[in-house]
Amino acid sequence: MEKSVHGTLKGAVTPPPSKSQAHRLLICAALGTEPCSIVCSIVNDDIMATMRCLNALGAEISFSSGVFDVHPIALVKGGTLDCGESGSTLRFLMSVAAVLGADATFVGAGKLPQRPMEALTEVLAAHGVSFERHSADELPVTCSGTLQGGNFTLPGNISSQYLTGLLFALPLAATDSEIEVTGGLTSASYIDMTIDALRVAGISVERRNNIFRIKGNQCYRMPGRVVVEGDWSSAAFWVVAGVIGKQPLEICGMNNASLQGDSAIIDHLRSMGAFITVEDDKVAAMPSHLFGAELDCMDTPDLVPILSVAAAVAQGTTTFTNVGRLRFKESDRLAAMKSVLESFGIVSAVGEDTFTVYGGEPRTVAPVDSFGDHRIAMSAAVLSTVAGGVTVIKGSGCVAKSYPSFFEDFASLGGVVE
Repeated sequence: MEKSVHGTLKGAVTPPPSKSQAHRLLICAALGTEPCSIVCSIVNDDIMATMRCLNALGAEISFSSGVFDVHPIALVKGGTLDCGESGSTLRFLMSVAAVLGADATFVGAGKLPQRPMEALTEVLAAHGVSFERHSADELPVTCSGTLQGGNFTLPGNISSQYLTGLLFALPLAATDSEIEVTGGLTSASYIDMTIDALRVAGISVERRNNIFRIKGNQCYRMPGRVVVEGDWSSAAFWVVAGVIGKQPLEICGMNNASLQGDSAIIDHLRSMGAFITVEDDKVAAMPSHLFGAELDCMDTPDLVPILSVAAAVAQGTTTFTNVGRLRFKESDRLAAMKSVLESFGIVSAVGEDTFTVYGGEPRTVAPVDSFGDHRIAMSAAVLSTVAGGVTVIKGSGCVAKSYPSFFEDFASLGGVVE
């Protein structure tokens, strides 16, 4: 599927609910003791993958009229958990399935079977879990045995999702556990989100710097109804569109005190000279003259594609640091964004752990390849609004992974989508 896009954006938009929070609340509810309703006005492929996998473990979860009705897991052993292309689903639920003794087989699509899992499977294998791989890739894989509590050591520089999975699982272990994270903890804000979701579910985690202590034999008890907040990862595209465009954009329905790490989009852009105001649940992004900056993206790797769009129109050079992990996302996002920027006549350079963008005047010079990556496709669409002419985005259907209504919202703001 490809779309042709162009036009000037203006007006107000409400992004979808937070994918990251929805994953976490669904898992907590499925591990609970009583039914729970989770209000989530819009869903995407990744969230539905988590629902599908929890149902395969024995939960009864349905979605209708913007609400998940969750009946907790009555364990079904030996099931197949189809994670689709969702890394969060796989990395969260592998530990959960292991502590339940589910003897589950995990499968996936797209780039997911090739995405790294070794750091997690090694630590699970040291605590009672065995793995049978059915190909040279990470997936499909069958996990057998029951995860035991104890002392765990995880590298912090690969994926915070490994730690989140263990934090969900270990409260259900028969003994107490301690997790030590070595090295710098990447995407630390996502761990804050996990601990907050656990708190909502009545689960206690003691944290001291990079050491996490978890009592065993805890019980998940969710409220009868919870609401998923607006998604800052999705909002970021419209915030950037507002500051690089000719008309202001208002982004509605946001929690401005959110624990979501991608709320840092505002601070990153302000450091580049952007004029952004925040009031109640609204963010107003004003047309701004941007300057190059050095941005540390250790905790905000998902923002690099759309921040690269801001860098493309900024005066001077922008360097993103601590971005090496982006090679192992739905695409190699460093190579993908370099290709996208080249399609708009913008020069960039990929380093070992850096990405440098040389600001200029974007213009549409070639069709854009999305590389099957939702964040790449949406970033290209935003950049098209200042490039003149019509931009063709190949593989645009990938936005369904996180933001199925993205192009509808783009059109509602005055953009042209063909």
